[in-house]
Amino acid sequence: MAEPAGRTLGDEELAALERVIRSGMLNSVWGSEARALEREVAELYGSRHAIACSSGTAALHLSVVAAAPDPGDEIITTPITDFGTVAPILAQNAVPVFADVDPSDGNLDPDAVAALIGPRTRAIMVVHLFGAPARVGELRRLADRHGLTLIEDCAQAWLTELPGGRYAGTAGHVGTLSLQQWKHITCGDGGLTLTDDDELARRMRLFADKGWDRAAGRSHESLGLNYRMTELQAAVARAQLAKLPGVVESRRRTAAELIAALRALDLGLGLPRPDGHAWWLFPIVLPGGDAAGLAAHLSAAGVPARAGYLREPLNHAPLWDGPIYGSSRYPLRDYRPAPCPEAERLVAATLLTVEWNEHYTSEHVKVIAEAVADYSARA
Repeated sequence: MAEPAGRTLGDEELAALERVIRSGMLNSVWGSEARALEREVAELYGSRHAIACSSGTAALHLSVVAAAPDPGDEIITTPITDFGTVAPILAQNAVPVFADVDPSDGNLDPDAVAALIGPRTRAIMVVHLFGAPARVGELRRLADRHGLTLIEDCAQAWLTELPGGRYAGTAGHVGTLSLQQWKHITCGDGGLTLTDDDELARRMRLFADKGWDRAAGRSHESLGLNYRMTELQAAVARAQLAKLPGVVESRRRTAAELIAALRALDLGLGLPRPDGHAWWLFPIVLPGGDAAGLAAHLSAAGVPARAGYLREPLNHAPLWDGPIYGSSRYPLRDYRPAPCPEAERLVAATLLTVEWNEHYTSEHVKVIAEAVADYSARA
């Protein structure tokens, strides 16, 4: 099975780039494309504010800035995620605390989060892994009860739906989105944050623009970096945004077909719950283990699949054994991440992911299901 390209880049994006280049203004401070993208995303999500920035990791850094941790404060997050979720925590001299996950989907377990809340906890950062909706209703109640900021990492979860019809990214105090090359829509790299809170939005806008209060002339109100999105990025992202509903609908259609096909095989696989799912990847849980064996078999059959998603969960990443800044381990000192048994088992043995995109067809679904059936018959 040849892997579909999974991109919708074409004439619309070329026209958007030409529009910006002919305007002569590629910088979003003085241009109009980034501000238009912010308005369009805010309208789509029903959010008061959307702030564009240079990457999904930058968006997460802005979200940590919004939470305003003091040095040494803790932010609880998941060990099954890209390091872009965790790097901004360290960048603000805060400490990541890893909570275990629900073994059925790899998303944060609210009970595990609750057990880790302490006097230095400042925020909870939840990831909607692979596009599956996390239990953010429970996490928001937990955050509100303890006076914490809830951050939603929606890099893999464009238009993921929550119970009640809201989109992922709108249940927390801040939501973040990614426009990296392999996300649902792309401008190569880019990100946005969402919030209904005027003060959090102010902090994030300032930090993304070097703390520059442009209404006050050349005056820098606070610490900030240059995380500005360019007009070229924004123009491509706007063209992509128009295609987003179709991208997600197509992924949902073929994912539903694969769920039905695999369920009919009756192999005892842990299949994803389709409700609200946006299908960045298609995850399968093998309760008895041997995800590596099935992934190898699928790959040999031409199906793009891999076991574990990560080499190791982030609570076992090598970086915890070395310095963070220069030769210093600050803010970690004697830090040692706690075990997360469910996450560790998923990554080591039970989790398999199949690449997924909007160009998959019913024929692709058939090939995948037949390859899974063939592996089971040989086992």
